[in-house]
Amino acid sequence: MFVLGFPLLLIPFAVYNMIAFLTPGVGWTTPVTTIHMTSGQDWVMTWEDLLIAFAIVLLAVEILKSTRMGVRSIVDHVLAMALFIAMLVEFLLVRRAGTSTFFLLTMIGLVDVLVGFIVNIRSSQRQVEIERA
Repeated sequence: MFVLGFPLLLIPFAVYNMIAFLTPGVGWTTPVTTIHMTSGQDWVMTWEDLLIAFAIVLLAVEILKSTRMGVRSIVDHVLAMALFIAMLVEFLLVRRAGTSTFFLLTMIGLVDVLVGFIVNIRSSQRQVEIERA
């Protein structure tokens, strides 16, 4: 399957960059819709809320992908690490990426990298085989 070797968190990263650099007048805090809650409170959903929610759903898929073993999972972890490093560098050095939305995307990338390594380490500890002499 093609998706197995592709870091899915690249999608919200690319969407953020396309909107931030190609349409500089668009605001992340622009309301998309208002949902009337049964409590009487109005929940105003913004574009940044939708992007972060989408990234969290993709993070869940990435966590499921990290439970595989094999060469593809190693490539997937390397690509996730490269994406996180690119996001961190952009957050620190690019003015338009210095927002809380981009910071949260970067933290989601960090969680992806950490969970991938932790799952691999935990699953490799269970695969220890002892041969009899």
